Amino acid sequence: MGNLSEAIPHKTYQVTAVPEHAEVKKHLQDLGLILGSQVILLKTQGANGIVLLHKSRLALDQSVLQQIQVKEVTSQTEVLALSDLAVGDQGKVVSIFGEGAVRRRLMDMGLTKNVQVTVRKLAPLGDPIELSLRGYALSLRKSEAEYILVEKEVTP
Repeated sequence: MGNLSEAIPHKTYQVTAVPEHAEVKKHLQDLGLILGSQVILLKTQGANGIVLLHKSRLALDQSVLQQIQVKEVTSQTEVLALSDLAVGDQGKVVSIFGEGAVRRRLMDMGLTKNVQVTVRKLAPLGDPIELSLRGYALSLRKSEAEYILVEKEVTP
């Protein structure tokens, strides 16, 4: 058991304690972060961390992350952005972020929840990414692939 600021990115954790300060605690509860919630630390940037909670991304300050106590949920999968997969990796689409036209365009191309995708090729500089899904090949920009979260099997 440790705090969320020490968590390993892309692993699932369960919240065991929240900050004692009433104002911070109330704000986190309003966001849905309560005891027993499952969260995933997506990444840390400077003094902030991006946390996935109930299919929403939250930016939290390091001081708040240090006050949230978590324990690791034993799982055989990890959740990460589609852009983070390597050639040959497979994953199942968990959610698609983005607003309006971007989200609609990705879904129109067949990237919907629970679809199995395989990374077939990466361009030399990593952009674009060629995927295989639903029996056809699809190329995406890396910036578009960052909007898509996938669940990848982890082999111990």
